[in-house]
Amino acid sequence: MTDSDDTAWIHWFCKQRGNEFFCEVEEDYIHDKFNLNFLDSNVTNYRCALEVILDLNSGSASDQPPEPELEASAEKLYGLIHARFILTNRGIEMMLDKYYKGAFGTCPRVFCQRQPVLPIGLTDNPGEEMVRIYCPKCNDVYLPKAARHSNLDGAFFGTGFPHMLFMVNPEARPKRAKQKFVPRLYGFKIHQMAYRSQQDPFSEQPQNREVETPVG
Repeated sequence: MTDSDDTAWIHWFCKQRGNEFFCEVEEDYIHDKFNLNFLDSNVTNYRCALEVILDLNSGSASDQPPEPELEASAEKLYGLIHARFILTNRGIEMMLDKYYKGAFGTCPRVFCQRQPVLPIGLTDNPGEEMVRIYCPKCNDVYLPKAARHSNLDGAFFGTGFPHMLFMVNPEARPKRAKQKFVPRLYGFKIHQMAYRSQQDPFSEQPQNREVETPVG
């Protein structure tokens, strides 16, 4: 890695605390305008934000928005680019390496035995849902363990990323977890019929009915 790589915005952004789920999108991918189609409609200050990501400074300071606003636009734009990049062969390769290293954490489910997880979005629309973690062993999603990851937009990873990764690398998918938790009381399995008696007693109360008094 060169000195210029160390000071590049993409490298700096991915090294920030809380951004560990991101991989470093290659600049060649960003320079290809085809890969950025329609993103300009989702990001304010699109052109200036793109220049920040690519470490360009072609415009004058008077033409640029305030720094906090510009930084927010750059982070959003990078996130949306990232969601596309990790569906490419190169992006999958980079994220697979992080997956094998446990960079995204492990499944909190006991019977998954600390299975490594992948980040996933519940929607592809930015600003709607925060990132979740997907476990390929139990096929379920959970909240990230670290609070610093709770502010990551799920759209920056997309709804289809883990499934694409395992389609390209089927050998990386673990076997499904067969062991399930069985509720017991005094060593005996609790029958499903037992739960029916725990229903809300008020829901079974007979409704008050007016009784007509016979005349005469």
